[in-house]
Amino acid sequence: MRLSTKQLTVLIILLSVISLIPWLGLFEYNTKGEPREAIVSLSMLQSDNWILPRNNGGEIPYKPPFFHWCIAAISLLQGYVSHFTSRLPSALSLVAVVLSTFCFYVKRSNRKTAFIAAMILLLCMELHRAGGNCRVDMLLTAFSVGAMFQLYRWQKQAKLINWHLLWAVLLMGLATFTKGPVGVIIPCVAVGGYCLVNALTRGELAKFSKLWKQIGMMFVAALFSFILPAIWYYAAWKQGGQEFLDLVYEENIGRMTHTMSYVSHEAPWWFNLVTLSYGFLPFTLVAVLACFSISGGICPKNHETEGNINPAKTILNCWRSLSDKTAFSVIAALLILVFYCIPQSKRSVYLMPMYPFVAYFLASLMVWLEDKGKRSITYFTDFLAVMALLLFGVFISLRMNVVPLELLFNGSYADENIAMAHALCDISSLWQWALVVLPTAAAIWWFIRGRRQGKANLSAIPICFAVYIAIDGVYKPTVLNVKSVKDIAAQLEQTCPKDEGKMYEYIEDAEQSQGDPIHYFELNFYLGNVIENFRASSPDCGYLLIGSEDMKLRQSEFERQGYVFDSMVYSTSRRVVGQPLEVYHFERIK
Repeated sequence: MRLSTKQLTVLIILLSVISLIPWLGLFEYNTKGEPREAIVSLSMLQSDNWILPRNNGGEIPYKPPFFHWCIAAISLLQGYVSHFTSRLPSALSLVAVVLSTFCFYVKRSNRKTAFIAAMILLLCMELHRAGGNCRVDMLLTAFSVGAMFQLYRWQKQAKLINWHLLWAVLLMGLATFTKGPVGVIIPCVAVGGYCLVNALTRGELAKFSKLWKQIGMMFVAALFSFILPAIWYYAAWKQGGQEFLDLVYEENIGRMTHTMSYVSHEAPWWFNLVTLSYGFLPFTLVAVLACFSISGGICPKNHETEGNINPAKTILNCWRSLSDKTAFSVIAALLILVFYCIPQSKRSVYLMPMYPFVAYFLASLMVWLEDKGKRSITYFTDFLAVMALLLFGVFISLRMNVVPLELLFNGSYADENIAMAHALCDISSLWQWALVVLPTAAAIWWFIRGRRQGKANLSAIPICFAVYIAIDGVYKPTVLNVKSVKDIAAQLEQTCPKDEGKMYEYIEDAEQSQGDPIHYFELNFYLGNVIENFRASSPDCGYLLIGSEDMKLRQSEFERQGYVFDSMVYSTSRRVVGQPLEVYHFERIK
């Protein structure tokens, strides 16, 4: 590449910031996950309790507080928690992952491969989505990846104690402070496993005479990483007591030993392979297309006769031919994948610490295909360009009402889908139109000029970048804001005066959820964390927020307990936590 390493570093930072930061506050919460995390930070500011604040009617946080501290600290500057401030830590974490991956591989590979690997991380579906969400996983990934890179650098040095190890200790401690002991386990397993496998299989036992000292030092580093989190765990135990200890056991031990008291994203081991495949979209298509382009093996030729080929020896020779960085990337990615096949709970975001290593392999494949004159990368960029044109075509078709919306959508969520489509049709501002047209312009440029220049690898990046800008800047906020309950929260504030009682929630499924609570998370955030738990509080008066089906099921039981309900004061036709919402004013006759 013509640009220097410093220029590429600046370019990566600019592209990362432009693709993430401006759009963080445009879309409102529309799932339970984001407001559940944001409300912890909100409760910290409200109660001035930064150790174990209570929220959602008395719940204690399910994760250590560092992520919530970051949100609360940023929000202090404006005095309240917003969509932008709650998502900013995740966005900055993704920028850090992208930049650190580039810096790691650019010194051990080449600038083109390192740059493409960084762009794959920024523009793959899983990480880009996580970088714009108020969830702890992106921050955990940043600390875990940083710790793995530092531990790799450390074990290559002659001294057992150096600055790389100290940085690793700090990063593992912050990772533990973000989501628990997994923040230490993942880096140590990945790098320790690499050291062990490398020494045993690549003929380097003599070179790694200090192997066991290194593993012992890594164990010591892991213990030191727990010091700061341990202080918080002690303080939280003093506040939460047995309830806190039970939660810690459930989330860390129960999740790994299949003894959780509730079902949490249970899936078979191969589910991780599926999520990894769609998590790297659209770049997964490169690997698929490459299968039709690669002929012959990629390992060194075995000069033995065909009849005497030893498969184990061939694999070992192939492994030994890999560079250190490639061997490390293989072992780290595989060990992380295997580790997350153990818990019964499996989510796509759990695998994000292995993404930098897989991105490096995809980038290497893309560079190799282009250097060998293969057409796979050209076809991949063609596909991206066509998708960009189709995206614009669908948008124009909706605005022109080519097919009536009532014919396109049916079923229980038809009204919501039609409302989303109508919202897209209402786009009118000039800047929104500019963002919508951007992917089309990039696609047209590719077909007119880029394809002739033969730079398919680097041409795929601006097309993908333009598509994400249009999605994050226009399509995503326009569509998802239709699902937001912020407008319902505003109506509840007017309908339910505070001087006539507090708001309480009752959700029937919450009785079966046990450790995985169900609440009106979104409503509670927009109302300022004022909704309390009807079941736990047994209040004398106030307002009850309940689903229409739950009310039919439980009304007679409530009346037997002495509750008298006035006429319904508010209701929605939209589903809120799976049911239309009804609000009643109530009193309890003793």
